[in-house]
Amino acid sequence: MSPLFASRPPVCRPLSVADADAAAAIHAEGFARGWPAGDLESLILDASVVADGCFSAGWLGGLVGFALSRAAGDEAEILSICVRRSEQGRGVGAALLGRHLARVGQRGARQLFLEVEEGNAAAIALYRRFGFQDVGRRKSYYHKPGGGVLDALVMRRPLG
Repeated sequence: MSPLFASRPPVCRPLSVADADAAAAIHAEGFARGWPAGDLESLILDASVVADGCFSAGWLGGLVGFALSRAAGDEAEILSICVRRSEQGRGVGAALLGRHLARVGQRGARQLFLEVEEGNAAAIALYRRFGFQDVGRRKSYYHKPGGGVLDALVMRRPLG
């Protein structure tokens, strides 16, 4: 268990614009092209976006992961889900995804889509554990820093 959690699970709640800087730092750590805080603020304020964060339960209480999905009609798509590197493998992603699935379903979405880099085995395993299934592939979708490309797996999960 993470020292930040001090054996307590993370606390998950909706993100606010006050969390945008911390979310941008986590996103930059997890992706070659991190999203700036201003873009994250816009998404958090967008009525069609479900924005959730998990925070350490210890006295520091900092953001350790977040998920953003856009809902449209009876479908939604995960725009990004990211966990601080130092907290990966400690249950944060599972806590975050479980809460996020429930909140997206409450918005009326009946199915949730996502795309994930084909080489991200940990994320793919988490998504499959939560019932996501492969439904497609986007060839050469991700460009690696320094050259090279990777496919994106498109996954779907029914909600409700």
